[in-house]
Amino acid sequence: MQYIRLGHTPFVVSRICFGVLTIGPLCADMPVKDGAKVIKAALAKGINFFDTAEYYQTYPYLHEALKGWQQDVIICSKSYATTVEGIKKSVENARIELDRDRIEIFMLHEQRSAQAIRDNLPLLEYLHQAKAKGLIGAVGISAHDVPAVHLAAQMPEIEVIHPMINKMGVGIRCGTLAEMIEAIELAYANGKGLYGMKAIGGGSLMKNTKEMLEWAFTRPYLHAVAIGMKDEAEVATNVAWLQGEEAPEAKNLRLIERNLVVEKFDACHGCGKCVTACPQGALSIIDFQAHWHKDKCIFCGYCIPACENFCLSFA
Repeated sequence: MQYIRLGHTPFVVSRICFGVLTIGPLCADMPVKDGAKVIKAALAKGINFFDTAEYYQTYPYLHEALKGWQQDVIICSKSYATTVEGIKKSVENARIELDRDRIEIFMLHEQRSAQAIRDNLPLLEYLHQAKAKGLIGAVGISAHDVPAVHLAAQMPEIEVIHPMINKMGVGIRCGTLAEMIEAIELAYANGKGLYGMKAIGGGSLMKNTKEMLEWAFTRPYLHAVAIGMKDEAEVATNVAWLQGEEAPEAKNLRLIERNLVVEKFDACHGCGKCVTACPQGALSIIDFQAHWHKDKCIFCGYCIPACENFCLSFA
C-alpha cells in the first residue's frame, strides 16, 4: 500500500480511502457483519483511511470492523448540521457510536456554495474548538461545487477538502472539470489535505472503472481517492490497480451499470421530498410522481431515505 501525508495535517493515510457509504443503508444495505468483513479485508490490504458521515448510517460497520484492531486508523466523518448545537451533537454522536475518543477528521457535509461556507463559519469555529479539546484532529468540508472548493482552498479554517472529481466531470456543479481542477490545485498549493470523491461517478462510470481509477490515482493534487467497495474482490482489485499490478480478482467484479428504481410506483404521491434531497437535480415530479433523470445522477443515494413510502432503491 502507498501512504502519504494528508496535506499539512499530521495524518499519514493510504492513497485509497474506503468510502463506506456503499455498504450501508443508502446503497447496498449490507448486514453489519458482512459490511464489516469488507472493511476488515481493506485493513488487511493496508487501507487505513475511511470516509463516513452521520447521514450514511454506517458507524456500526466501522465499529464492528475495528474491534480489536490495534494499528492506526484515520476516520473522516461529516455532518449536515446547520447550527453550532447541531454540529456539537454530531461530533459527540460520532465519538460515541464509533467508540473513539477522537475523530481524526470532521467535515461540514456537502457545502453547496461558497455562501454556504460563509454562513457556516460559526460551525467551523466550533470544530476548531473541538480540535483544541482533542475531540477531532482536523477540520474540513466536502463539496461538489467549484466555487465552494475554490473558497475553501483559501480559508485557514479549512484543513481538508473532499471534492467531487473524476475524469469525465460527472457530478461537478457550478463549473467545469478544468475549473474544479484549478480550484483543487490551489488548495493543494496552500497545503490542504485533498481526497477525491466519486472517481467512478458514483457507479455511473462503472464500465470504465479501471480507466477512471487510474486517472484519479495519477492526479498529483490528490493525496487519496475515496472508493466505495462492496466485496473483497473490489478491495483487492483497487489496491492492485493503485500499485500498477495485475488484478486477478478483477474477473469477479460486477461491473454492471447501476440504475435507480422507482418501485411500488403506486405508492409515490409526488410529495417531492426526494427531489429536495437530491443534490444534482436528478429527480423531478411529473404528474404527481417521481421521475429519474439518469444523465444528472451521481448515485449518492441521498434520495432513498427521504422517501417515507420506500419507493426508491438502487438496482
